[in-house]
Amino acid sequence: MLKLYNTLTRKKEIFKPIKKGQVGMYVCGPTIYNYVHIGNLRAYVFSDILRRSLKLNDYKIKHVMNLTDVDDKTIRESQRQKKSLKEFTKVYEKGFLEDIEKMNIEKPEVLPRATEYIKEMVVIVKDLLKKGIAYKTKDGIYFSIKKFKNYGKLAGVKTKELKKSCRIISDEYDKEHVNDFALWKFYTKEDGNVFWKTELGRGRPGWHVECSAMSMKYLGKSFDIHTGGVDLIFPHHENEIAQSEGMTGKKFVNYWMHNEWILVDGKKMSKSLGNFYNLKDVIEKGFSPLDLRYFYLSAHYRKPLNFTWKNLEHSKNSLKRLREIISKLGEGKINNRNVDGAFKQFLEIINDDLNSSRALSYMWEILRDDKLKDSEKHELVLEFDKFFGLDLGKEEKVKISNEIKKLISEREKARKKKDFVTADKIREKIKKAGYGVDDTKEGVKVKIK
Repeated sequence: MLKLYNTLTRKKEIFKPIKKGQVGMYVCGPTIYNYVHIGNLRAYVFSDILRRSLKLNDYKIKHVMNLTDVDDKTIRESQRQKKSLKEFTKVYEKGFLEDIEKMNIEKPEVLPRATEYIKEMVVIVKDLLKKGIAYKTKDGIYFSIKKFKNYGKLAGVKTKELKKSCRIISDEYDKEHVNDFALWKFYTKEDGNVFWKTELGRGRPGWHVECSAMSMKYLGKSFDIHTGGVDLIFPHHENEIAQSEGMTGKKFVNYWMHNEWILVDGKKMSKSLGNFYNLKDVIEKGFSPLDLRYFYLSAHYRKPLNFTWKNLEHSKNSLKRLREIISKLGEGKINNRNVDGAFKQFLEIINDDLNSSRALSYMWEILRDDKLKDSEKHELVLEFDKFFGLDLGKEEKVKISNEIKKLISEREKARKKKDFVTADKIREKIKKAGYGVDDTKEGVKVKIK
């Protein structure tokens, strides 16, 4: 029985999909104006383990994740670099897709770009205007939060307690400045050549309406799950609910799920503090993307996570040790009763709101269990990894310099001649260079010590 924490109700609930055996899931993807940082990546690993847990519970999934290729940031930065919007965002879209592949994040069924759904956005805005929930001004078309009875229900804000009503043209703002937000922005010279000629007038969409258009296009007026980081609860997700339900009169999403912040050395990540990292920075420090993934899994997604290079080193060592243990576990006969019982317990753990940290602990308990055969442990770990996504069944690729390759070749020649003294001396040279050598039935295997 899968239980998920619902931000909307502020409690864990038994998951009940709208259509039996099927799940519609929308993930707020990146704004492709820069390379995603480690805080963004936590959100996508979180949505990935959610997807994986749904699959382990035998659900068929339609997973949609948007790519925001038009908003204040993409326009500002593309203009600054004197590039077309498409030319500018294409670079960061490619970088993002490469990053999620490296992080072993399963690709969604649908990856829509906002610029491809302007017509759908126009339909929403026109409908809200017709209903009197939206209104036109000199600079754009706005959503009137006073016309939407339950505005603030997701974030827990009360409009009466907020500052005096005003209009917000910017895509992003905080709770202290919640008020009417832009659905459509009329053209200004700052937009350069980024605009669309529509029935609404020449201009471009506001950020919030983009996600409503893309999610409802593929998942319908009501769907099961919507995810994102806690920073998106307000105003973005709050505004999505208002404009979507304002248009359809139906409940937009049943389960809202959000992951917590990443801190760096106990502080909020910021370029000004010099603690702003992306995946490239992590790799250049000698860590693999899956070391970072293990680090994310070590804490529950609803708990703040403190990133330090020391903490990442701990995760790297744990993953390395895990791989070493698994490589020594042989395949063979298993007792299905033992395996099924242990997997059932594992499923109960992850079904308690995706408890990845407890699930990792349970895997280590299984590996230490003397009552289980090595072959049973091997089978279980591979099943567990369908949730973890750490590629535990694959050999870790080790980059070997030409010098080390030459030493390995010389050692093999010495072994064939039964000159084991020379072979052992060469092994020591390889070891001092930071590599280990294992002689197996399949041949020589090299690993980083």
